[in-house]
Amino acid sequence: MYFAPLMISVQEQIARYLRQQKEQYGDALFISRSRNVTRAEAVIEIMRTDWENSSTLGDLYENIHECINCPLGKTRTKFVFGSGNVSADLMVIGEAPGADEDQQGLPFVGRAGQLLTKILESIGLNRDDVYICNILKCRPPNNRKPLISETDECEPYLIKQIEFIKPRFILALGLTSANTLLKNKESMTSLRGRKHDYHGISTIVTYHPAALLRNPEWKKATWEDMKFLRSLMSV
Repeated sequence: MYFAPLMISVQEQIARYLRQQKEQYGDALFISRSRNVTRAEAVIEIMRTDWENSSTLGDLYENIHECINCPLGKTRTKFVFGSGNVSADLMVIGEAPGADEDQQGLPFVGRAGQLLTKILESIGLNRDDVYICNILKCRPPNNRKPLISETDECEPYLIKQIEFIKPRFILALGLTSANTLLKNKESMTSLRGRKHDYHGISTIVTYHPAALLRNPEWKKATWEDMKFLRSLMSV
């Protein structure tokens, strides 16, 4: 299957970086003392890193696992890259690592991860059949909701992962993940039961397993979502 490269324009990278800087430092400008450069030139120079030229998924990990481009890089225990089948048809994407993931460096290994395993098994998939990761690679303090500046910083890494894995489908777990990927503010009710598009990849939205642990009455709806996903994957 042909898979077009997933590219983020220089302009979008600059906009993301500037939003992050404004969130952290306000409107102050940081000008190089060594020579006169425009703000855009300085940002482009900063963002030209080896990770963009990674040739394999392993190279990408090596180039980003020590990332400290946002404050989460200084508070994490371990960088949580992702795990699973690197040629998977299905990529499962959550929002951010939790405490267990931060300790082990692997995605979805706590109670929510155990439930995710059962959810996948309900449609005949093992964890080894799929690739699992999060938008953020570092745990936000106290499992708070990711900041826009944090998702802006990490999403290019995710897109690069997708380039290597080339999934046919994405399963977005939870509203934060869905809204971040789909760039909207729609409710879970309106997002469920529909096929969406993320960089040309068919994307399905369902509840995050952690939410199901708090609200077990949503498990029936999740089962419906998984059957819908299975039907699409079977075509």
